[in-house]
Amino acid sequence: MRRRLYWMLPDLISTRRVVDDMLLARIEERHLHFVALEGTDMSGLHPANVFQTSDLVRAAESGLIIGGATGAACGALLAIVFPGDFGAPQWGLMGVLAIAGGLFGAWVSSMIGASAPIQWLKRFQPRIEQGQVLLIVDVPRRRVPEIEALLHSKHPEATTEGMEPNIPAFP
Repeated sequence: MRRRLYWMLPDLISTRRVVDDMLLARIEERHLHFVALEGTDMSGLHPANVFQTSDLVRAAESGLIIGGATGAACGALLAIVFPGDFGAPQWGLMGVLAIAGGLFGAWVSSMIGASAPIQWLKRFQPRIEQGQVLLIVDVPRRRVPEIEALLHSKHPEATTEGMEPNIPAFP
């Protein structure tokens, strides 16, 4: 299990030094994500993608649950109101509509979530607009104290901005 750490870095020079130190500490580049002002030269850096900067995952999960529940309710209603040939409710319809509703809900919600910026990112926006860079680093849980100590000792110009206890498995 990994933990997601957030750090604000004052500029690109400091950011590139942090990347070097993270690589030397055996944190893979794919676990380092950066958010900077649009138009900033991010060559050599791994910019944060839609999974780190939008509400995509949470929206898809909500859509799956709400769509599945709505589909199941509609399926149950249809099974009772329109029974089959022998007068018995067709409960299979409830399962089919629950699955279809869940998939449709996840798809629609993920489209909305991908276009909406994640709430926690808003608190960093003023500093990003001033030219600072947000570092999002995913580290193994057992290495969190080591990585935080490394950043504190080698980069006093960087400020810690907290930790997310759990990160999604795929992004």
